Amino acid sequence: MKPVIAVIGPTAAGKTRIAVEVAEKVGGEVISVDSALIYRGMDIGTAKPDDEEMRGIPHHLIDIRDPWETYSAAEFFRDAEEAAAGILARGHVPVLAGGTMMYMRSLAEGLSPLPESNPGVRAGLTSFIEEHGLKALHDKLAEVDPQSAARINENDPQRTIRALEVWEISGRTMTELLRKPGRTFRYPLLTFMTLPDRGYLREKIRLRFVEMLKNGFEDEVRGLMATGKLRPEMPSMRSVGYRQMWQYLSGELTREEMIFRAVTATCQLAKHQTTWCRGWKKEKNEIDPREQGISERIASAWRNAPE
Repeated sequence: MKPVIAVIGPTAAGKTRIAVEVAEKVGGEVISVDSALIYRGMDIGTAKPDDEEMRGIPHHLIDIRDPWETYSAAEFFRDAEEAAAGILARGHVPVLAGGTMMYMRSLAEGLSPLPESNPGVRAGLTSFIEEHGLKALHDKLAEVDPQSAARINENDPQRTIRALEVWEISGRTMTELLRKPGRTFRYPLLTFMTLPDRGYLREKIRLRFVEMLKNGFEDEVRGLMATGKLRPEMPSMRSVGYRQMWQYLSGELTREEMIFRAVTATCQLAKHQTTWCRGWKKEKNEIDPREQGISERIASAWRNAPE
């Protein structure tokens, strides 16, 4: 079986452009590996590719949730496998592209056998936070699963809720269940990591955020806030850029502070993603997105890969 192509790397490193060019060369379709692109109505601040950038290439796992809805790594794993199967059935090549490392890890290392999310349990835990505060919920987690509590930041409601949800549903801790091997992605991966130097990436991030502001990012977040369905602690609004814009529109930051913090947070995310990529234990190919002919190099590697 020919491998699935994966173009992975830090934010603003040119993954989308490269993936589209590769898909054009091999007859492919793109599967997004990005936890922000799943949300409808979050277009500017996520640098979501538009029709011109997609160049007629089908894209999957974009605009599949509203910003107030949840989406887990397990759901991504399932949806990515289904998308890949459909692409292969059409005689095309799946091209994974993105920078959400939790998603990529689920494909490369397997999905742990955690129970599916239960809306009723999650609602109860969310109500607990509203009544007693997030720290009290994190303290509760520390009582039943101290290893997970030590690993999860006490200001992270999504992961705290998930760890307690696992405990309440299964009667076993997340720490215990994560030790068990899970099912792996059914398709082999041919992985390319886009890893430009830090100075280049920092400037790309700064210029991109300036362009987002020009394109109406502030109005986009105003519209999201106006729905009345979102809170700043929700995963969608904790995305870099959105968190800082929310704080600005709420009067917590000046415009200059918002811009500085958004760019800084995005640079920190890129640094974290780069570190993760360099520590990738599976076979990989490091590429510089500025390199000429990089998409043809990837396409050629796929053509020469064994069946």
